[in-house]
Amino acid sequence: MAQDIQYSMSNEDQRKDEYFQRLAVISEEMVKELGRDFAMGALVLAARYIAERNATPPGAGAAMAAHAHASDRPAAAL
Repeated sequence: MAQDIQYSMSNEDQRKDEYFQRLAVISEEMVKELGRDFAMGALVLAARYIAERNATPPGAGAAMAAHAHASDRPAAAL
């Protein structure tokens, strides 16, 4: 009987699911290529960026790279 029941996701839920799938792939790639600490640090920085809603000025790539080294410190230091 459980096989007869189908869960229908809304368009928004489908889009969210697609983003989660993309994040999973990106996360796996970062871990494989650069290590778990880097991947976690990068995702934390992304979340922090969103939370703070900072606009990254042009040419801020070096600044973002400098913050990436924060992942070398314990999480409490972030």
